[in-house]
Amino acid sequence: MTQQSETVHATAVAFAGKGLMIVGPSGSGKSRLALQMMAHGAALIADDRVILTREGNEVVMQCPPTIAGLIEARGIGVLNAQPYGEAPLAWVVDLAKTETKRSPDPRNVSYLGCNVPLLWRVDTPHFAVMLLHLLAHGRSTR
Repeated sequence: MTQQSETVHATAVAFAGKGLMIVGPSGSGKSRLALQMMAHGAALIADDRVILTREGNEVVMQCPPTIAGLIEARGIGVLNAQPYGEAPLAWVVDLAKTETKRSPDPRNVSYLGCNVPLLWRVDTPHFAVMLLHLLAHGRSTR
């Protein structure tokens, strides 16, 4: 069986054994959000390019070897970080769109034929911490 994979322009972190991929245009804050999450305990999977591979019913994220353990801090330069390895893709955040609803309806995006929950940017200084809590504890269905 042929393994499906693709490389996307994104940044990815892991927390509580789950992966979050941050997408958006250049300069939208992907690396900045990842660095904020890393300051609170997340681990870097990849910055700028993420390799997605389908394994069964899930998508796994990993870093291209040439950029493993590197993340750009705009205005400072490229920083070293402990590379995490791979993690299952649990959530995607699209920084190109801003959430306007207080409690949005669930939405998904598809990668390699798998649906993944999708969130849009939330304009609050606590967005990184909110995402970490989401990865650790999930979203309520009540």
